[in-house]
Amino acid sequence: MSVLLKKPIFTNVSNSELAEQLEARKKSEKKLPTWFSASNIYYPNKLNIEQTSSEITAKYKADLVSGKSLVDVTGGLGIDSYFFSKKTDQVHHCELDPNLSEIAAHNFKILEAINVKTHAQNGLDLIKNSKTNFDWIYIDPSRRDNLKQRVFLLSDCLPNVVENLDLLFSKSDNILIKTAPLLDISAGINELNHIKEIHIIAINNDVKELLWVLQKGYHGGISIKTINKSAQNNQTFDFPLNSEKEVVSEFSKPLTYLYEPNAAILKSGAFKIIGQATQLKKLHTNTHLYTSDKLLDFPGRRFIIEDVLPYNKSALKKAGIKNANITTRNFPESVATIRKKMKIKDGGEIYLFFTKDFLENVIVLQCKKVKF
Repeated sequence: MSVLLKKPIFTNVSNSELAEQLEARKKSEKKLPTWFSASNIYYPNKLNIEQTSSEITAKYKADLVSGKSLVDVTGGLGIDSYFFSKKTDQVHHCELDPNLSEIAAHNFKILEAINVKTHAQNGLDLIKNSKTNFDWIYIDPSRRDNLKQRVFLLSDCLPNVVENLDLLFSKSDNILIKTAPLLDISAGINELNHIKEIHIIAINNDVKELLWVLQKGYHGGISIKTINKSAQNNQTFDFPLNSEKEVVSEFSKPLTYLYEPNAAILKSGAFKIIGQATQLKKLHTNTHLYTSDKLLDFPGRRFIIEDVLPYNKSALKKAGIKNANITTRNFPESVATIRKKMKIKDGGEIYLFFTKDFLENVIVLQCKKVKF
């Protein structure tokens, strides 16, 4: 029976609050295992849990910072602050919502993060009024405006990082900004100054965060660092941003093996340099699939090509494919349209790539996945 339907269980805790705690804790099991496994943790509502960083991405961010002091401008539940506290001597956790600030303070105490100081105030005000400088400033601007509409430019987020960049650099030489995967990297580069690195973090081939490392006075090239973390392995690929423009791709018809870059690489725009770095040939300028005769290591999925079919009903009917995993790349029709037209159900061990080759032929690659 639901807790909400039972008689009051505790004197000082309503059943609705208890139900909220149980639901939020359940959502934390995989995302926040440290919090989940600790006794006496108090959870905010499930929306805060959904919006907060995971422990996996928080640990990654913590490895980017060091020094004596860090300000977490938009502290929230405090997941990032907790892991920053393991890399810096003092963390200032700022949170406008006094209730959430109190929850974070309670949980820091439970988790023995004694070097985190909580401030129930606007983090920009703390920075502005501080008489000292900080080694790092971390900020995770909200991806919604005052009308709660989704936004896609940094200047439209809250707080406005672009507008406050001079203030941030007046109190720290190092700024770390987290943005959502939807943010266009080119737009972010146009809005920000002194970008040293951009990190693209994916978990199980799903891009979760973009991280922008800014260093005061830095005017060199931007390094792009991608990582796709999974239970099997961590796929990494790093490259200088400008190098992508200098590479000339080599093209080929489909050979023995097919390669599909992971989501972090696709987000980075490393469409030419990934082929050069891994000695692979592209199928088409706008088809971000690669091929080779010999099986090579690759930061993405690898397949053996069993057949190359023309895109028509008779060819697919003759192949006798009833179930398949379908992917489209540089193809005029959607997966849903293809399934309906070709009567192919989802699932199974066959992978079909509907795409174009460098001669503009519309083709279907029938493949099987190469396991690690």
